[in-house]
Amino acid sequence: MSHYDKLMAHYQSIHHFNHAQAMLGWDAAANMPVGGNDARSNAMAELSVHVHRLSTQPQLADWFESAQQETLTDAQSASLREMKRQWQDATLLPEDLVQAQSKAGSKCEHAWRTQRQENDWQGFAKNWQEVVALSKEEASIRASALGTTPYDAMLDKFEPGTSSAQLDGLFDEVKTWLPELIEKALAKQASEPILLPQGSYPADTQKALGLEVMKLLQFDFDHGRLDQSVHPFCGGVPSDVRITTRYDEQDFVQALMGIVHETGHARYEQGLPKAFAGLPVGEARSMGIHESQSLFFEMQVGRSQAFIEHLSRLSQQAFQAQQDPVFAEDNLYKLYTRVQKGFIRVDADELTYPAHVILRYEIERDLINGVIHYQDVPELWDAKMQASLGLTTKDNFKDGCMQDIHWTDGAFGYFPSYTLGAMYAAQYKTKMTQTVDIDAAIRSGDLSPIFQWLSDHIWSQASLYSTDELVTRATGEVLNAAHFRKHLEGRYL
Repeated sequence: MSHYDKLMAHYQSIHHFNHAQAMLGWDAAANMPVGGNDARSNAMAELSVHVHRLSTQPQLADWFESAQQETLTDAQSASLREMKRQWQDATLLPEDLVQAQSKAGSKCEHAWRTQRQENDWQGFAKNWQEVVALSKEEASIRASALGTTPYDAMLDKFEPGTSSAQLDGLFDEVKTWLPELIEKALAKQASEPILLPQGSYPADTQKALGLEVMKLLQFDFDHGRLDQSVHPFCGGVPSDVRITTRYDEQDFVQALMGIVHETGHARYEQGLPKAFAGLPVGEARSMGIHESQSLFFEMQVGRSQAFIEHLSRLSQQAFQAQQDPVFAEDNLYKLYTRVQKGFIRVDADELTYPAHVILRYEIERDLINGVIHYQDVPELWDAKMQASLGLTTKDNFKDGCMQDIHWTDGAFGYFPSYTLGAMYAAQYKTKMTQTVDIDAAIRSGDLSPIFQWLSDHIWSQASLYSTDELVTRATGEVLNAAHFRKHLEGRYL
C-alpha cells in the first residue's frame, strides 16, 4: 500500500467519527431532552479528543513526507494537500485545549437557549467568558504558527487564505454605499401597499409546504431530512444531510425562506463528488463558498419573481387560502423583498443583512485580537447598531449580542462568510446568465439547468482548488463586489 493510500484510509476513518459526531450534534439541537445535555457534552468532548488523537498520530508526518515523493495524479496531489492542511491544523492544538473547548462550548450553547429568552447577559457571560478565553488561547497558538494576527488565524479555519485586511477593504467599501441604498429602498417601498400575514399558520402545515418547496429544489430525501430546532442549520454528512428551521405560527414567511436557504447548503453537500467521499478534498471549499450556495438558493432564486410564482401557488394550496390576497404573487414578492431595519440577523432582509454581518465581524475581530474585552461587547453592539441601522439594543441583550449561536461555542471568524457568500452568489448569477435562461428554468418548474451549472462549477469541484481558483474558474475573475451592488440596486431600486 502506498503512503498516499495509507493516508486516504486514515482520513476516511476520521471522517466516520466526524459523521457520528455530526449526528450527535444534530440530535442535541433537534431531539435531545434538556436533561441529556451534560452526558451528551461529555460524550461529544470524548469523541473530539479521539478525533484529535487520530488527526495527530506521529506516523502521519512520515507518511506525508513519503507520499510527496510518490507519483500522483493532479486530483491525488490536491487530496494530499488538503489532508496535510488538516493535519497541520490539528497538530497545532494540545489535546487538553480541544477537550476544554468542546465542554465549554456545549455548556455555553445549551445554557444560552434559555438565557437568551430571559435576557440574562450576566448568566450568559459567566459561561461565555471561558469560551472566549479558550478561543483566544487557540488563536494565539494558531497565529504563532501561521505568522498572522490572532483573528486572521481563526478566520483561516473558515476562509482559508483570507485576511482581515482584505475584509476591511471589502466591508469598508460596502459601508460607503449600503446606508444610502437602504434609505432609497425604504423610501421607494413606503408608498407601495403590502398585506402582512395575519391569522394562524400551523407549524405542521408550514413543514408540509416546506417539503414541497424542497422537492421543487430537487433535495434528495433518500439522503437527508427536515427537522425543527431553536436555530436553523444544515448538518450531517453528504450521504445524510440534516437541515432544520423554526416556525412562527403567526408568520409563515421566515420559516419558508429559511428552508430554501438551508436546502442550498444541503444541495451543495449532496452534490459533492462521491469519488472523494470521506476525504478532505471532497469537502466544501470554505464557509463563504458554502454560504454562496445557500444564498444563491435563497436570494438569487428564492426571492426572484419567477420563484415567488411557485411559492404563491404552493402556499395557497397548503393553507387552503386560494382567495387570500396575502398569498397573491405580487404581495408575496413584496413580502420577500421588503426592507426593514430590524434587530435580528436571521430575520433580516437581503439589503440590511450585510450591516448585521459587518457589525459582528468588527466586534469579533477586535475581541480575538485583544483590542476589547468580552464585557465590552453589549455596549459596542449597541453603538454599532445605532450607527449602521439607527436602532438601540441598550439592555436588550436577547435581540442584541446574545441572538446568535455562533459565538456560544467559539466559532469566531465565521460571520464574514455570510456576506462573502452573498457576493459570490451574485457573481455566479452574472456568469450563469450567459449560458442559462434562469427565469425560464425557474418558471418551468424544472430548475435542472441552474443546478447543473452549480454542479459543474462548484459542487463537483469540492476542495480541488483554492477559493480564488475555484471562483475564477467558475466566473472568470476573483471575487468582485460590484456584482453584489449591481444585483441589490437592480432588485431594490
